[in-house]
This record gives sequence, C-alpha cells and structure tokens, in this order.
Amino acid sequence: MVVGTGTDVGKTWVAAWLLRALRDRGRRVAARKPAQSFDPGDDPAARDATVLGTASGEEPEAVCPPHRWYEAPMAPPMAAEALGRPTFAIGDLVAEVRWPDDQVDVGLVETAGGVRSPLAADGDGVSLCTTLGPDLVVLVADAGLGTINAVRLTAEALATLAVPLVVVLNRFDSATDLHVRNRAWLAGRGAYTVVVLPGDEEELAALVLG
Repeated sequence: MVVGTGTDVGKTWVAAWLLRALRDRGRRVAARKPAQSFDPGDDPAARDATVLGTASGEEPEAVCPPHRWYEAPMAPPMAAEALGRPTFAIGDLVAEVRWPDDQVDVGLVETAGGVRSPLAADGDGVSLCTTLGPDLVVLVADAGLGTINAVRLTAEALATLAVPLVVVLNRFDSATDLHVRNRAWLAGRGAYTVVVLPGDEEELAALVLG
C-alpha cells in the first residue's frame, strides 16, 4: 500500500517511481487505485490512474475502474454524492481490486488523500488497508514543517495492521536544516524506517523488495 499523510504530498509520484524502479529490476508489477477524483479541467495525462498505468505498463482503466472516476476535486464518496452517482462501500472497492491473470511480483495499491480521508460511505484509507492486508505500507510525507506530527498521527492510525512501515520524506532537500532535522528525529527518537527522495532511491526499492 502507498498511503500519505494528506493530499498533495506526492503519493502518486512516489508510487509511479517505485513501479518504474521495480520494472527496471525485472519485476512484474501492477498498480491499482480503487477510486480517483479530479478536477475535470485537469490534464488527463496527469490523473492518478494514468500516471500509475504509464509506470506499470497498464491501461488507466485497469488501474482504476472507469465507474470509479469522479470528476469533482473532493474525497471519492463526497464526489460521488455531489455528482449524483451511487454510494459505495469499502467492500465494493476491495472486490474490484483484481490483479492480472499472469503472475505479478509486486502489486501496488494507492489510496486517496490522507488515511483518515473518506474512501467510501463506510470507511477511509485505514479501513481499506485493514481489509486488503498489505505486506508493506509506504507512507509518503512532506519533508518540511509539520511532518513529524503528521507522520506520527498517520502511523498510529495504521498501527493495528502490524506490518512493516516505511516513511518516505518526499521533496527532501539536504541543504534545508529543517528537512535534515525532521529526518533525524523520525529515524532516531521516532524509531521509524525513514528514506528520503531524492537521495535514497536504491534503499527504498530494496525495502519494497524485502
């Protein structure tokens, strides 16, 4: 699972990078985005399912079922309501996460928004993670101000999963003192496994591959 501390932290960018990196290492990958919402004026090539599909070698419709594309920039169940579309449950999203018939080495599922953002009428990102039961959670966070609080709150929400968690500090700048200190605090006093992008690409790929 690729999750985030919130919106616009770079989940899709990190997920797409991972997919390309794993393919470069000879792994067979597939990506799934159970539901996506977007501004109808956005560039179609920049929509999450398209970005992930380009990275995994799949069509956007395989990444996210077309009936789960919501043309309103808000959480998917809220977008469905605003558009007059049917409501849906976490179980519906999970049932639609189907992998290719041929064997996949790594299946990646990306959530929407932060883990407490609603993903369905009856649940959020934590609910989806709990139901899918991933082998690993990649938590994408901003490297700057407020990230320690955001990472800790998100990690606590996911603690019941009892699976390895890797924190990715995205848009990391080693010349920015706050970024460096945030990384040191999370890895030291927070005891999290922390990697940064750019900088730790090889370590992140290795962690995902186990």
